[in-house]
Amino acid sequence: MNCRNLGPVDRALRAIVGLILISLTVVGPKSLWGLVGLVPLLTALVGFCPAYTLLGIKTCRTEDRTA
Repeated sequence: MNCRNLGPVDRALRAIVGLILISLTVVGPKSLWGLVGLVPLLTALVGFCPAYTLLGIKTCRTEDRTA
């Protein structure tokens, strides 16, 4: 069973946003609020978003594999 619910475009955008937010801890305002970027980065790496499950959203393609 495949438990991923993020498509490739969604994952790429989340990774980019996550890295930008994390960079705020080093460059720019240098605030620890940039660590919020870990959330989209981790969901991009795992390919699963718990909020999408609650809302019934799925951006990945599903393949019906019946043997």
